[in-house]
Amino acid sequence: MDESTQHPQIGRVRWTICAFLFVATSINYVDRQVIGILKPTLQQSIGMSEIQYGYIVDAFQLGYSAALLVAGRLIDRLGTRIGYVLIMAIWSLSAMGAALANSVFQFGIARFCLGVGESGNFPAALKTVAEWFPQKERSFATGLFNSGATVGSILAPLLVPWITFRYGWRASFLLTSLFSTAWIVLWFTRYRPPSDYKPLTEAERSYICEGAVQAKQPQIPWKNLICFRRTWAFAAGKFFTDPIWWFYLFWMPSYFSARFHVDLSHLALPLILVYGASSLGSVGGGWLPGLFTRLGFSANRARLSGMFLCACLVVPVVGITMTNSEWVAVALLGLAAAAHCGWSANLLTLPSDMFPANAVGSVVSIGTMAGTLSGMIFATCAGYLLEFTHSYSVMFVIASIAYLVAFAAITMLLPAITKVEPAA
Repeated sequence: MDESTQHPQIGRVRWTICAFLFVATSINYVDRQVIGILKPTLQQSIGMSEIQYGYIVDAFQLGYSAALLVAGRLIDRLGTRIGYVLIMAIWSLSAMGAALANSVFQFGIARFCLGVGESGNFPAALKTVAEWFPQKERSFATGLFNSGATVGSILAPLLVPWITFRYGWRASFLLTSLFSTAWIVLWFTRYRPPSDYKPLTEAERSYICEGAVQAKQPQIPWKNLICFRRTWAFAAGKFFTDPIWWFYLFWMPSYFSARFHVDLSHLALPLILVYGASSLGSVGGGWLPGLFTRLGFSANRARLSGMFLCACLVVPVVGITMTNSEWVAVALLGLAAAAHCGWSANLLTLPSDMFPANAVGSVVSIGTMAGTLSGMIFATCAGYLLEFTHSYSVMFVIASIAYLVAFAAITMLLPAITKVEPAA
């Protein structure tokens, strides 16, 4: 039980901010998943091959990684209020633009622009968490807003087939425009940082700032950030594990279609079950460090223990290569997706644990860029493997061990999670 629960007078305004982040992340994932659900339909409509689909995924990740060079720094400079509005406007317009595409090349352009806009979501959200939550609540808050990714992934297979059957596949790319517009208006008119947010009580403001350095700190230049082992530890975690989540997101619908002959009208249930499990994993993973702390673990050991447990829970997904049961495959993928989101909730908290708030966006950008670059390599390889072998086995074997490799890299680079001193 945390202090805010024991003393309700502190207030809970910060959780309404977390709800904003949750909704934004849900919209983000609906937009990025539409093309994966429509992949079999688009293969028939525009003659897209597995290799070409891999290139379209690459285009999204290229835009994502290229924009990360500036997205985090831009958000650090503009602040989360203006920065979030800008990046959501870009990705929403790009998602809608895919409705005009008639070829693989045009889809590639639309997805590249979508990646440019979506690259700012996690730097902005994590910077907001760093501003609005004390350190001991950040992993839980991150887990909560990150579960929006799985909610978006659940909403997409519910909405996209329904819209496609009634209005055509082009309409599916327009489905979140109203939600995006409403979110932008509400965020811009209502959001302020804690220091300027009038509904916030002084008690909650003091609680949020607990343990924080109140003095204004100069920004840490990128050339200095990349010299920290802390930055490389975070980047290593993203490099080894982000491609696995991208693989699930962009290829899982076609996996069920190819392996178990699940068509668009019956695709929703398997995906909902998998992503429903991942949503629980996101919240549970963020809760784990608090549990370990109550059991007497140090903050450092509690965070790493939660990550190690999640890494171990991914390993059974290798069994998917040996089953002929659709529902066993759903169970294994659900466990792996839940473990990934639990892992991610803790990994994404590391930058705010280790760096001042005005550097969090930049560090997240560096790490996420590493993840998207490795994701591009993985997507290209997946496209060629599927085109010539029609088998997903190699990808699932890699997925089963990637998190343990990432954990080993993190612990070698980061024996202890400590804060960068302002003088650094």
